[in-house]
Amino acid sequence: MISVITGDIINSRKSDPRLYLKLLKEELNEFGKSPGYWEIYGGDSFQLQIDDPLNAVIAAIRIKAAIKLLKPLDVRIAIGIGDISYRSSKITECNGTAFINSGEKFKRLKKEKQKLAIKSEWQDLDEILNLCLKLGMIAMDRWSVVSAETVALALSEPQASQEDLGKMLKIKQNAVSNRLARAHFDEIMEINELFRNKLHSLI
Repeated sequence: MISVITGDIINSRKSDPRLYLKLLKEELNEFGKSPGYWEIYGGDSFQLQIDDPLNAVIAAIRIKAAIKLLKPLDVRIAIGIGDISYRSSKITECNGTAFINSGEKFKRLKKEKQKLAIKSEWQDLDEILNLCLKLGMIAMDRWSVVSAETVALALSEPQASQEDLGKMLKIKQNAVSNRLARAHFDEIMEINELFRNKLHSLI
């Protein structure tokens, strides 16, 4: 079982493609090499394979934080969980329920007015987690550039203390704490932990 992320950049026409593509490629490279694990197509759309589906939500949050470094950009992401029945050297040519679920959910995101949602083989899981993600988006959609920067660093350096993060950002530890609190970082990590626990019990 794997997960597949299908997404696109919101407001991409309001930014220099060179800027957001650089950020996006850097983040996608953290999960594997292109074109086997990720591809960018249509200028502002992308697909990413995550071998361990337990890491799917945190990957989506990392991508969102990276892109929100460029105001007024944001991302729309669908996470599909399932199998892979056909492998290719290019991710966009692969197939399986993970790809189908991701693609189907992505097509419905605008209609459902959601920017991050999941589709798996378990309807009960989807209902619980999509409600949690919808609530989580209330905070994530409001991230300022500063909040996104702090969240992005905290996610890329999970072993770092707030003091360490402060040194990297050249701010005091209490400023890091305040930024993460305003970003509702702890609550968002609780959503990720809920996702991991619920999915782990099913696979």
